[in-house]
Amino acid sequence: MADLNAHHFGVTVTELDRAVEFYRDILDLTVIDQFTVSGTSFSTAVSVEGATGRFAHLSAGGARVELIEYDPAGEKRPENAINEPGAKHLGLEVDDIDTFFETLPKNVETLSKPQTTESGSRILFFRDPDGNLIELIER
Repeated sequence: MADLNAHHFGVTVTELDRAVEFYRDILDLTVIDQFTVSGTSFSTAVSVEGATGRFAHLSAGGARVELIEYDPAGEKRPENAINEPGAKHLGLEVDDIDTFFETLPKNVETLSKPQTTESGSRILFFRDPDGNLIELIER
């Protein structure tokens, strides 16, 4: 069996520059690298004919978030509810979830105000500009 380690968590976006701005300015992630990948091998690997990917890698503490804008873009998918098979979300930690919530711009869609679960965890779910779900957990 292979010895696997996490490398990154990928999030497909429609506009890379807008997404980088959100993840950098709202979530305070640090941009590590930005690059473009294309060619036959890439198209074959992602199974999208003639694909080009614009990428941004951002540091989220011990994790790397990879934002990807594809050309050609895929079909817009309806926003999945968190409990639907295939739904995904990016989970990040924060020291003070209430302060973070209060400083979120008004145009950021949240699923609710911060909540305390039965296990004692404080959580908040919200969406990035493309509707991708992000979960914040208070440390």
